[in-house]
Amino acid sequence: MTPMRKGSALRRIAFVVAATAIAGSSLAACSSGGPAAGSGSADDLDAALEAGGEITYWSWTPSAEDQAAAFEKEYPNVKVNVVNAGTNTEEYTKLQNAIKAGSGAPDVVQVEYYAFPQFALTEGLLDLAPYGFGDLEGDYTASTWNSVDFDGKIYGLPQDSGPMALFYNKTVFDQYGLTVPTTWDEYIAEAKKLTAADPTKKITNDTGDSGFATSMIWQAGGQPFQVDGTNVTLDLADEGSQKWADTWNQLVDGDLLSDASSWSDEWFQGLGDGSIATLVIGAWMPGNLEASVPDAAGDWRVAPMPTYDGTPVSAENGGGGQAVTKQSENPALAAAFLKWLNNDQASIDIFAASGGFPSTTADLESDDFLNATSDYFGGQEINKVLAQSASDVREGWQYLPFQVYANSIFSDTVGQSYASKGDLNEGLATWQDQLVQYGNEQGFTVNK
Repeated sequence: MTPMRKGSALRRIAFVVAATAIAGSSLAACSSGGPAAGSGSADDLDAALEAGGEITYWSWTPSAEDQAAAFEKEYPNVKVNVVNAGTNTEEYTKLQNAIKAGSGAPDVVQVEYYAFPQFALTEGLLDLAPYGFGDLEGDYTASTWNSVDFDGKIYGLPQDSGPMALFYNKTVFDQYGLTVPTTWDEYIAEAKKLTAADPTKKITNDTGDSGFATSMIWQAGGQPFQVDGTNVTLDLADEGSQKWADTWNQLVDGDLLSDASSWSDEWFQGLGDGSIATLVIGAWMPGNLEASVPDAAGDWRVAPMPTYDGTPVSAENGGGGQAVTKQSENPALAAAFLKWLNNDQASIDIFAASGGFPSTTADLESDDFLNATSDYFGGQEINKVLAQSASDVREGWQYLPFQVYANSIFSDTVGQSYASKGDLNEGLATWQDQLVQYGNEQGFTVNK
């Protein structure tokens, strides 16, 4: 995989950044203090488990409590206090406030891949390399490992992954004589055919989502975010970005998209009644469909994500891992828990049973995983499609070191192009202008 060389860049960035923000909240570039975190060794992990102690774990994953309980059963000298501090940005704001204040951060914290660079650069997370975590690289897919490895500094371990695929309602496809598309041109043609036959039905929904858009640009070969030291190059008009925008414009301008916001009641209703016929989304979606759209059992299937020329290529959409904060007063115990959480089969099995899609290569390649069938998906071996997508993720993607902020202003920029059914390229240009200004205000040298 193409090295992203993020670590050396972030080390240089850390002393330059005076302040950045998460959704408008000040984020000072500062160390959280605490013990001499990260100075231990691999042997310290076993010793810490033997000695025991108490740690706090922030997570919003549905399996967190069950995983902690299983860990405590195996290591009865350890108490894990699981706290749901909110989902993504809500948790990140609390975490950053704690980092800035120098106290109040948990020992172990859930962090999505796009947010890792931002917390790594502020030196709020512990480098786990001294504990031997670098030796675990081969246990994970390249794209997920690349999200926690900053040029040899290991700031976390991957938990799940979100290689993208096409989820489609086979019942709707059969009813309207649609063909499962392998290219984006075919996808648009089927979108037109479906809505022409029944205007109440749309090929998919999209009202403007930063995670979806960046994943689609990733798949299209765009590399709009490049970081080299304190220099950040932002080009949301590069070839891949334009390729995605020009393609998706046809759906936006053609009124071929449902205006139901993702995760809304209307969205789940549309997925159940067939008015939303497909989703291009991460591999973590099956569990959500089974749990939230039970009446559509048997209707849905999974196919490879369409591409621009028919050659298989995908991108990651969502996913994340866990990190140990520098404020932990027992970093060896926190690191030992994290290693068990995301590298022990007992924990991974609990996570997978809750609907999570693994990032571990052993699970993705196992016969039990690949050959498993899903009644919800008509008996299809969906994991074969999803695991192949994990192998097809395009290399070389980078997030901004202020991606959390970037995502927070997406709806006010690109989202406006969706709302007006305008040119998404113009929305991307507005997003870029605001990000360039913001990055320079925070001490980066952006596009100069």
